[in-house]
Amino acid sequence: MEKPNELSVAGVASAEFRRRVILASASGVWLVLAFGLRYLGRGAPGGTFLAGAVTGAFLVSAALGGSLVAGKALRSLRRRVVNFEVLVVIAATGAIAIGDLAEAALVVFLFSVGETLETAGVARTRRALSSLLDLVPRMALVRRGGTEEEIPAAEVAVGDTVIIRPGERLPVDGQVLAGRSFVNQAPVTGESMPAAKAPGDEVFAGSINGAGALEVASTRDPDDTTLARLVHLVEEAQLEKAGHQKLVDRFAASYTPVVVGFALVIGLGLPLVLGRPFEPYVYRALALLLVACPCALVLSTPVAVVSAIGNAARHGVLIKGGSALEAAGRVRAVAFDKTGTLTAGRPEVSDLLVSPEAADGAERLTEKEFLALAAAVERRSEHPVAEAVRRKAGEWGVAEEASARNFESIPGRGAKARVGGRNCYVGSEALFEQDLSVSRGALAEAGDRLERQGKTVVYVGHGDSILGLIAVSDIIRPEAAEAVAALRRAGVDRLYLLTGDNPVTAQTVSETLGLDGYRAGLLPEGKVAAVRELAALGPGDRPGVLAMVGDGINDAPALAAAGVGVAMGVAGTDLAVEAADVALMSDDLGRVAYTVRLGRRAVGVIRQNIAVALSIKAVALVLAAAGFLPLWLAVLADTGNTVLVILNGLRLLGGARE
Repeated sequence: MEKPNELSVAGVASAEFRRRVILASASGVWLVLAFGLRYLGRGAPGGTFLAGAVTGAFLVSAALGGSLVAGKALRSLRRRVVNFEVLVVIAATGAIAIGDLAEAALVVFLFSVGETLETAGVARTRRALSSLLDLVPRMALVRRGGTEEEIPAAEVAVGDTVIIRPGERLPVDGQVLAGRSFVNQAPVTGESMPAAKAPGDEVFAGSINGAGALEVASTRDPDDTTLARLVHLVEEAQLEKAGHQKLVDRFAASYTPVVVGFALVIGLGLPLVLGRPFEPYVYRALALLLVACPCALVLSTPVAVVSAIGNAARHGVLIKGGSALEAAGRVRAVAFDKTGTLTAGRPEVSDLLVSPEAADGAERLTEKEFLALAAAVERRSEHPVAEAVRRKAGEWGVAEEASARNFESIPGRGAKARVGGRNCYVGSEALFEQDLSVSRGALAEAGDRLERQGKTVVYVGHGDSILGLIAVSDIIRPEAAEAVAALRRAGVDRLYLLTGDNPVTAQTVSETLGLDGYRAGLLPEGKVAAVRELAALGPGDRPGVLAMVGDGINDAPALAAAGVGVAMGVAGTDLAVEAADVALMSDDLGRVAYTVRLGRRAVGVIRQNIAVALSIKAVALVLAAAGFLPLWLAVLADTGNTVLVILNGLRLLGGARE
């Protein structure tokens, strides 16, 4: 696979964004200046000079904003495509022709702002993509010919043996040859718990090794790692989605040719066929074109979009442009990532069980004493399970045993320390039953039951007995159930779970929240495939868009591939936020339903605007064609139409309709 030149692509996108920001800002400054001069010029001396300054300021504003539109409009016309940009050019030209310079400048300025917002998303995503591969270390320790040498990670060949020391990131995809450890694969798979790795297991570049050393045989070229392919997936998904048309784009393809053709028939065709003078018919055609000038149609979308995006920002939701807003309004299905989205994203102690035979001297151990013993062993461990145990001890006000000595990590198994003069162990079933030959006894049934629920179970005991067990799981967010219910109320038909975690955990979360299904054990490619598969399952009578909600690096391709990608903004990774169409800056899942409802309102307002604009224009067109509409009334009809559309769009600034 050819390696993408992320830095150069990111640079081009950033330069285009900077150019758009400069031109749109300059257009806005001149527009404000023009309105200011026009206000000051009322009744002031030197009116002719001020009037000229106002005219010049409006024209400069229109020219600056129009420069962002004209190029795309010409390219579209060369391809014989009439889209939104062509409508904007026609609207601005028509407004200038009838002397309404303020309307011309306002049209192109609002459109340039909307386009700049969408370009911002592309530029930031490119920067995030270019920084993603920084997760892979630049150097790798390789054993070749019996000697160890550190070489650039880009020079590691397939089949090389790479040595991964404790705490290091993996520079390659590969297979474990020797050693045992826990590896944090969350950047790639999204699993909430580090995965135990032993000889024969697969590992991924960018993952973080735990306390054990590993020897890994490289199985992929550095340019073809899972992380590198993730970059390609994001870019490909965004290219696919770039072709989606806006509502007004689809309408423009039919409206503009019909109106222009109708005007030509009236102005040139009728006098030729009827043998009449051209002048009155050309006048009618001109009136028709003035009435048909699509200023109101052009403004129907940007006013609604800017108003809705402003409303969303006040409620902690960042929507990246009009396309994202319109797509949110058509959402009928939502797929959720699990870790960090529906769940808290970190393991917590969910169950604690002391064995009936566990005793401290003559008295049975209490839960607090048992937890204190486990926390003492885990005091120096960096494993997420150890962190969960220490947090639970802190919540219970349990003091750690200060006498814990000789801590030792047992890779792939657990840990031990000397507490109160005895060796104490915290670890897996394998540590006790295989390594220490200690039976779980009465705890076996409870341990198996908790594992069937998708929880991680560790046992605590001495070298000759097990004192109890602790179950750890990634707990469901408190607001997740209400967020799911709110989406149902918003008209979302189908809700799914997509996760890199194991099927048991996925099933537990899905059933607890009442979702319609789940896919488990998914790598980034698998999530993209699942998004596309689920998007095609919608009921035929209610076609709609599938939204994907996630927060991790591994979610980014699926977020880009979905009809609407929604990222958990504060907790989420930079790449997830930039690949998505919507970012929830407050990390409140309830904002997903709010975004869907706002999108539906926005689409409704845009359709209302189009209907109002067309209704007024239809009446005016008939009158113009019949010769009953003077030019001054055509101008008045066009201006009034525009005002109505703007006022209707501004309604989206109001209530969130929670």
